[in-house]
Amino acid sequence: MTQSPRDLLRRMFDAAVAAAQPAHCVPAHLPAAPKGRLIVIGAGKASAAMARAVEDNWSGELSGLVVTRYGYNVACARVTIVEAAHPVPDAAGLNAARRMMDLVSGLSADDLVLCLISGGGSALLPLPLDGLTLEDKQDVSRALLKSGATISEMNCVRRHLSAVKGGRLAAACHPARVVTLLISDVPGDNPMDIASGPTVADPTTCADALAIIRRYGIVVSDKVLDILEGGLGESIKPGDPRLAKTETRIIAAPQIALEAAARLAQDAGFAAHILGDSIEGEAKDVGTVMANVALQVAKRGQPFTPPCVLLSGGEATVTVRGQGRGGPNVEFLLSLAVALNGQPGIHAIAGDTDGVDGMEDIAGAIITPNTLSRAWVMGIKPKDSLAANDAHRFFQALGDCVVTGPTLTNVNDFRAILIADKDSSP
Repeated sequence: MTQSPRDLLRRMFDAAVAAAQPAHCVPAHLPAAPKGRLIVIGAGKASAAMARAVEDNWSGELSGLVVTRYGYNVACARVTIVEAAHPVPDAAGLNAARRMMDLVSGLSADDLVLCLISGGGSALLPLPLDGLTLEDKQDVSRALLKSGATISEMNCVRRHLSAVKGGRLAAACHPARVVTLLISDVPGDNPMDIASGPTVADPTTCADALAIIRRYGIVVSDKVLDILEGGLGESIKPGDPRLAKTETRIIAAPQIALEAAARLAQDAGFAAHILGDSIEGEAKDVGTVMANVALQVAKRGQPFTPPCVLLSGGEATVTVRGQGRGGPNVEFLLSLAVALNGQPGIHAIAGDTDGVDGMEDIAGAIITPNTLSRAWVMGIKPKDSLAANDAHRFFQALGDCVVTGPTLTNVNDFRAILIADKDSSP
């Protein structure tokens, strides 16, 4: 091996992020120029970088507004960039959503709306339905984030409390044509779950959203209950004529990122196996299962022969019961390390490709065969940290965090487990 496992894993993560950069994936998907105006709108952690890619590759006139997470701004000349809070929304996002709805009102059939959507857009466009406040949306967001609900379930609830999501933004653009470019951060790449689908029809109902709230025991205000129980938050449904001139194009997704990492691993002499791009579940449970697979490979040569790399993507969840800071990627890794119990030759990385794991400005972390032993020397008990949902603090103490800063893209979680040949034991 010509490079350390730690360095190779980090290079694989960086390759995954690079494959989904807007400058790389936006230009080929730009639509033809309209007879009328081009209005650029959008939301998400990659939206400002997407807007810049549009400006750099569009020769005609355009104007617009996109909203991105604080710190993810990219300077644009013709599109206004607004920064707002994520994952819990704030007033800046609320005001930006109002401005966006005003911007697309009164368009003609000759106009084209180019909508740039990436992960994080749900929090960044928090305009509530009439009768609800920003505080109501904030309370629901916090509760959903701690509940253990899947991203699909969380976005179902969000769609039915929003004046923008669930196709409402596209309906507001009618009769203009709407083309949406999507960078997917959700398992399965379903457009209605990417930023809660502001420009796509939504077949789910208020009853579905209410069932999710009850399933996870989420406490919401009476106003929220009234909207869901009364069906007052129904979204735009398939077949709505206002969405007849809409088109969606997924331009980057988790599978693309995994394939880029696989190519790099293969160039370094490791067989690369993609186990799935949409793996969900409690992060600690996913970690335990992946550890058992890695151990079978290392000890039995099944189902793969080392040296190899096991790659996966998706969106794990954390049901926060302890006093820690959560973070699905680091919780996955700590669970993985505990289950591996120092097995020689196995290293791993996990990180969110947007650079933010949970609510922390830390992408993820790396584990090595001596992760547990180093923690014990420092007086840290790994199982106690896992039980407290405190993996961020655990990896910070060891100096094993992966910190990228804003990556300007988002194709969900990235996981790579490197299993060395039995004879090399790196």
